[in-house]
Amino acid sequence: MRKWGLLAAALGLTMAACGGGTTTTADGEAGGTATAGSRLDVVKDRGQLICGVDGGIPGFSFVDESGTYSGLDVDVCKAVAAAVLGDAEAVEYRRLDSTERFTALSGGEVDMLSRNTTWTVSRDTSVGLEFAPTTFFDGQGMLVRADSGIETLEDFAGQAICVETGTTTELNLTDQMRQLGVDFEPVVFQDADAAYAAYDEGRCEGMTSDKSQLVARRSTLPNPDEHVLLEVTMSKEPLGPVTVNNDSAWFDVVKWVTYGLIQAEEFGITSENVATFEGTENPDIARFLGAEGTLGTDMGLPNTFMVDVIGQVGNYGEIYERNVGADSEFALERGQNALWTDGGLMYSPPFR
Repeated sequence: MRKWGLLAAALGLTMAACGGGTTTTADGEAGGTATAGSRLDVVKDRGQLICGVDGGIPGFSFVDESGTYSGLDVDVCKAVAAAVLGDAEAVEYRRLDSTERFTALSGGEVDMLSRNTTWTVSRDTSVGLEFAPTTFFDGQGMLVRADSGIETLEDFAGQAICVETGTTTELNLTDQMRQLGVDFEPVVFQDADAAYAAYDEGRCEGMTSDKSQLVARRSTLPNPDEHVLLEVTMSKEPLGPVTVNNDSAWFDVVKWVTYGLIQAEEFGITSENVATFEGTENPDIARFLGAEGTLGTDMGLPNTFMVDVIGQVGNYGEIYERNVGADSEFALERGQNALWTDGGLMYSPPFR
């Protein structure tokens, strides 16, 4: 019996040493989530977040000639950095194409992806990814020249379509054309820049991708007004940040920071007025901003992590409007990306 007792004790110590689970305080009370061995500790120790992005999509993740990154996806990286490190600028961006992004994530080259990546069942299971809340609900579209005479997918019979390989876009295109019985010529590229360059050179009659990306990329073509999006939606494309499987401490941080951006907008807390909520008598907001409870410290973050996030980056609505919405050159309507209270799909579970 003594041997079994020693074995049980050893197993208990082994379980306690693994990342995940709960810690126990000296008085025997359950503490916060254990993070030993988590990417969360790696980021804290490094003092910098390494975030995988596209870097070539205006409004989402775009690097200008000075090397400055901007966009909705970039701001999600900044929000996580603000929450974990207290500094939204403590981010190193890594440009990754569609075929290397998952390898870079699983291999630890980047801490997370915020790179127009579609949430699918196979990526969530067999590929070994964890998808945080969707930050942009989109659908696949088709870009053509206004004078091409192409109005439907059926008009692409015998025509060439440019598409980025290693994407759901490529698979959706094949499925749609197969279903319609349209024989077309796919022209595939590993790099999005090369695909749009080929389309601009006339090597293909159409360019397909997420509608938001097509709108953004159209703005970079020499004559944007000469290109139009067809009235067609080929798929559902929920896009959002991604981490690897089996690291719940890190995933929880990315997940709840993303939800926090949405919840902040619902509360009406912005980068300009967040300071005015100090001393609020609203218990929900007090917990959200860390004045009450231990929601932040339970995740291994400062209890006021959302104050840093909102103050430095803003809420989801601010991020949306300045990058792709009314305050940007794209002026995309919120649509599905509006709060649930406004008929959209943006909804956060309770911060309780």
